Amino acid sequence: MSEHVSQTNRVLSYPKGEKPAIIVNEWQVWHGDETELDNLNPKQKVLVPFSWWLMHGQAQVKDSTSELAKRIQEKTIGVWFAADDDILKHLDVIEAGKSIWPLVGADFPVFRDGRSFSTAALLRERFHWTGEIRAIGDVLIDQLILGARSGFDSFALRADQNTDVALKQFDLFSVRTQNSWRDCRSQLSNQLTEAV
Repeated sequence: MSEHVSQTNRVLSYPKGEKPAIIVNEWQVWHGDETELDNLNPKQKVLVPFSWWLMHGQAQVKDSTSELAKRIQEKTIGVWFAADDDILKHLDVIEAGKSIWPLVGADFPVFRDGRSFSTAALLRERFHWTGEIRAIGDVLIDQLILGARSGFDSFALRADQNTDVALKQFDLFSVRTQNSWRDCRSQLSNQLTEAV
């Protein structure tokens, strides 16, 4: 596998309304240039950078003869957002993406950079994204609870993270102090609602 493509073998999947589970990862994260994408296995599912999609991918959707257009139709192309991508500037692109991207990712370039939590929350709350959102990059067990609350429903954990420990994270706390896109209301919100 080239340095321009990364893939972990397993991901933690935690769809809304379901229990977390470790599943086989079918998606590569592509970091490279346009020519290398053509050299990837056409059957392989690939997340391309959103910045690349803006420059190259949108035009390919309408060109039914291109190889990329075929992959888009086969639902083997998704996008990933860099931590500094301003998704609010691209409402129309993301709206169109709802019908063609089977998966989107949000990258954590380093574990202490939390901007991708905001990306997931914006996708869920403002864009009403109902598809899968995957945390990619430097994803640690410590980020899972906040990630699940923010809008992520799958996590490509860093290779050194223990998946057995990761699965147990969601059972650590019985009281919630913040609301969640998973329809979980905080204890405080419930008390205020009951008082009214």
